[in-house]
Amino acid sequence: MIELPEALARADELKSELKGKRAEKVWPPSSPHKFCWFNGEASSYDDMLSGRKVVDAQGFGIFAEIIFEGDLRVCFNDGVNVRIFGEGDNIPGKYQLRIDFSDGTVLVFTVAMYGSIACADGNYDNEYYIVSKNSISPISPEFDHTYFFGLLDSAKPNLSAKAFLATKQRIPGLGNGVLQDILFEAGIHPKKKIGSFTEHEKELLFVSIKEVLSEMVRLRGRDTEKDLWGNPGGYKTKLSKNTYKDGCPKCGGEITKAAYLGGTVYFCPECQT
Repeated sequence: MIELPEALARADELKSELKGKRAEKVWPPSSPHKFCWFNGEASSYDDMLSGRKVVDAQGFGIFAEIIFEGDLRVCFNDGVNVRIFGEGDNIPGKYQLRIDFSDGTVLVFTVAMYGSIACADGNYDNEYYIVSKNSISPISPEFDHTYFFGLLDSAKPNLSAKAFLATKQRIPGLGNGVLQDILFEAGIHPKKKIGSFTEHEKELLFVSIKEVLSEMVRLRGRDTEKDLWGNPGGYKTKLSKNTYKDGCPKCGGEITKAAYLGGTVYFCPECQT
């Protein structure tokens, strides 16, 4: 799933590979998916984009977007997988959207569980898009102690650490995936109530958010996610589906895997309290 590190990495890859290339044909879904949502009719995207050149790409929150001439954008969010192919490559037959470029490059969008793909102008009226784009990024200087402690103070004290970090779009781009290592490095249990945090724990959490996310971004995403070419990200997750059976990286004890708040959490019951 795309979270902030992957949104930034995919945008960099798309900009590097597509800037200056012109869309030649946009194909609607060959394999319709009832949990893939489009802005308008996907069949209209060919008329909107064909002949337009890519001028940029951006990432923010849970979104990445390709910007075409005339300020038309193809943006996609957390559940969408994007792959790039060249001339002679075997193009998948099943997709939710496909864009062919005049030089033979092909971009294929697929959705496993759920996700959205939108072709819109810079005023795309989607609440998650707007929040992701306009909120302060946790890796920016503006996300400082004052800002973070303000978020904590404005939240209900009976919220768990996971609920605080990953719900209500308080910190767009920080979701159930990246929070595992953030809470592990901070030594905080995902179910711990934020009202019980000590000042030291608040500081540990702030530092962990900044440092873990910055490292994930530097290494172009997590190893649980894949880039445009299908390669895993360079950040080796400490607690994830890939590693939880290996034991705790700190104490060697058994990692707990549990369903919580609509997703899976991984934690060490000894190191996270």
